Amino acid sequence: MTMDFYLCFSFRLLAPAFHGRGDGDRPEWPPSPMRVFQSLVAAAAARSRPGSLASRVRSALEWLERQAAPVLITPAWASATSYRLSVPNNAMDIVARAWSRGNYSNSGDANPATHRTMKTVHPTLLLDDEVVNYLWPLPDPNSAEVSAHVETLKEIARSVVALGWGIDMAIGHGAVLSADHTHELPGERWLPYETLVGDGLRVPACGTLDDLIRRHKQFLARLGGGSMNAPPPVSVYRIVRYRRAIDPPRRPVAAFSLLRLDASGFRAFDTARSSLTVAGMMRHAAKAAATRAGWSEPDINVFILGHGESRNGAGHIPVGPRRFAYLPLPSIEARATPDARVVGSIRRILLTSFAQDLEAQVAWARRSLPGQELIDEEQTQPVALLSLLPASDSMIRRYVQPAASWATVTPVVLPGYDDPEHYRRRLKTDVSAAEQKTLLSRLADRIDSLLRKAIMQAGFSQTLADYAELEWRSVGFWPGTDLASRYGAPEHLKRFPRLHVRVHWRDASKRLVQIPGPICLGGGRFYGLGLFAAL
Repeated sequence: MTMDFYLCFSFRLLAPAFHGRGDGDRPEWPPSPMRVFQSLVAAAAARSRPGSLASRVRSALEWLERQAAPVLITPAWASATSYRLSVPNNAMDIVARAWSRGNYSNSGDANPATHRTMKTVHPTLLLDDEVVNYLWPLPDPNSAEVSAHVETLKEIARSVVALGWGIDMAIGHGAVLSADHTHELPGERWLPYETLVGDGLRVPACGTLDDLIRRHKQFLARLGGGSMNAPPPVSVYRIVRYRRAIDPPRRPVAAFSLLRLDASGFRAFDTARSSLTVAGMMRHAAKAAATRAGWSEPDINVFILGHGESRNGAGHIPVGPRRFAYLPLPSIEARATPDARVVGSIRRILLTSFAQDLEAQVAWARRSLPGQELIDEEQTQPVALLSLLPASDSMIRRYVQPAASWATVTPVVLPGYDDPEHYRRRLKTDVSAAEQKTLLSRLADRIDSLLRKAIMQAGFSQTLADYAELEWRSVGFWPGTDLASRYGAPEHLKRFPRLHVRVHWRDASKRLVQIPGPICLGGGRFYGLGLFAAL
């Protein structure tokens, strides 16, 4: 029997804030593994003879840069209010030239205090602890060479003084932990997630150490030749996307508006009566585009139609989440007052996937479907035109932005019977108040378990399914929604109950957590039934 082990670097920040910035000058959280590597290199250099690294230290750092991206565990956090600082603007070369000309006055170019600029700081506050952990998986079995590298890195970690900016002072520590011990570490767990969607964190790669050493040498020589030559930024690293363990994978989307055939305005469809029709027309348009693009019949059956069987197959074979989902989006409209929001007609549609590896297929849809017509199957006439929308569209954001509280705009089809023991039939008989209470409680427990099952089926974590705060009823939680029973459902799902649902997402500590959309639960999720909008 084998057991997984990890090399764990722990950094305790000496102040409950982190100031690092990521690519695009955005606040970075969690602190990237690249920051850890740079901190270790700086600590190793401080322990070594100037201008060189001991061979065992270099070997250990080169081994670390070849490893897979680590798992991160961070404390709870929140974005703090930004503020401005006056800082030197790295113009001491101007001061030096003034001094070389014999100008030692306390004004103009000779005064360093005049060469300052304003810098905006966006700190991240640490709410319940100041320790950030990085877990690099160790090979099994562990060789003597790897063990030596680990011991060297543990020594170096004890000399780390900062994690990123100099004001982010930290105490470093290294240890080897078993998988069981890592699960005991408190905080949010962040997993490396290979996807083309979303921003990522810098992670060391083969050659990062040499690139850092080269940049440091160029920095030391920046004043040579009578002028300042700023060294180029570090360029050897990987970008790896991360998500919290409780988060669903970030889902790619292709968003479209539904226009009149002359593109003069929106073409609206009734949400309760036409949602399935719109989804079906969208699926037909995607199939037609894929056929023209030369997709194979098996790929069209799987990705476009969601069928696992061949044309001559004996029956329907589901393909699971590796298919397109067509989500007609009811507009969330302002009524009466600016704060009042009402669910209106369908004027937009999302094409997405609940699988983790269909970014390329969704990107194809984003390129290929604009300008396609939606064909009414009964009249065999076009009724709407597809026009591409950016994900930043205000109505699209209602369905994809992270939020802690969501409610359905179309009802959830429960993934099973909610009353297999016929509690409702027994409630209609002459039962005592105590028995009535028991039957109602059992019925509620059954519905609750089915909704949590639907959450798991939609790709959410066990933690979210276990701790989600759920409410359900036949009447919608959004104004403008119809009774759940009045929404159409595919023939094979009509026998299952439909309910409107409101969910408040919580983690294992019962804290509200922000979960991004699109969120669509239940048996009809590939057609837009069980679609949630952020409250």
